[in-house]
Amino acid sequence: MSSRPSPPTTPGPSAGALAGMTVLLYLGSGLPMGVVGELVPVWLKVQGTSLEAIGLASLVGLPWTLKPLWSPLVDRVGHLMGWATAALLGVGLGVALLPQLGLGPAFWVVLVGVAAASATFDLAADGWVATVLPADQHGRANGLRVAAYRAAMLLAGGGAVALGGSVSWTVVFALVGGAALLLALPLLLLPRAPRPDASPVRWLSELLSWVRADGWLAAVGIVAFVMLFKLGDAAMGPMVKPFWLDAGLSVEEVGFISITLGTALTIAGALLGGELTTRLGAFRGLWLLGAAQALSNLGYAAAATWPSRSAVYAASVVESFTGGLGTAAFLAALMALTGGRQATTRFALLTAAMGLTRILSGAVSGYGAAHLGYASWFLLTFVLALPAFALLPLVRRRLVSAAPP
Repeated sequence: MSSRPSPPTTPGPSAGALAGMTVLLYLGSGLPMGVVGELVPVWLKVQGTSLEAIGLASLVGLPWTLKPLWSPLVDRVGHLMGWATAALLGVGLGVALLPQLGLGPAFWVVLVGVAAASATFDLAADGWVATVLPADQHGRANGLRVAAYRAAMLLAGGGAVALGGSVSWTVVFALVGGAALLLALPLLLLPRAPRPDASPVRWLSELLSWVRADGWLAAVGIVAFVMLFKLGDAAMGPMVKPFWLDAGLSVEEVGFISITLGTALTIAGALLGGELTTRLGAFRGLWLLGAAQALSNLGYAAAATWPSRSAVYAASVVESFTGGLGTAAFLAALMALTGGRQATTRFALLTAAMGLTRILSGAVSGYGAAHLGYASWFLLTFVLALPAFALLPLVRRRLVSAAPP
């Protein structure tokens, strides 16, 4: 008796198709961040909002830090692209609505809703990439992720801000919201990701084992490093655009030089930083590229002390490029620290800790710039970047213990 032939297997998506899907996802991930981080601060400044209020607007980003709280729901209920589609539709509708609401409570509620929807989209996108893409394509996917994410930020940030100088802000927000809606349409066509079947108790036990692998004190030190390494950039960032406008530069200049050219330079810095980190190793990359990142804040301090158009331009170019260098080294270290079966969850937790620092430092940045002046505040942000370097020996030990045998 002959055995029945097995049915032919359906080939999965090609490498090129998976690359296109990754680009699509991270365009949707970067666009809301461009709205919250670039477009809204400039719009608030144009509306006459105080520096204190612009700084406090950084608190809107709390959902990106709190997203691990609802990540199990996204991971276990429904399917990932269903969550991603619904979240991006919410982003698009919310962004288009923002300029219609004035500056009352409704505006802030909707803006927080946009951030929460975006954080949910990020969870779904990261989960899909981690489970659908083969491991040998993760490196390429991370490169595409940075490029697509920054390109979307460029569209929703620099492009939209520059457009705000020639058309109404209502049209600007409507166009950005429409772009989010268009990106949401094809997501349901992406292949479904497999769902986890581990029990919640076992999942939590494995996570706790990773946290205390080198002891609780070491775990606290690693979290402190993650929170501090980008502190200087986080404290300076929300005040850069207001500084440009107060220095007499136009909205178009902010959109083109600070945001558009700045994004391109950040991408270039990240690509070079990734190559240098590969050659130097994560630890030496953190030292050297992190130092370049911190020193760039002094350029803005100098531009605020001796203001001129060329000084502001130069500070922006250096800060954007070195920010990419430092980010590449930082992400490489995080990947090394979070490797293992729960890499996605571990990475989300550490980046959430980093996000908390960014939000809190951004919230007080307006008060610092208003009371100290731009020059003194930018100088202080350089000082804030230094404590992380004292924790690098601890990070090195954890990197060594986390390295595969």
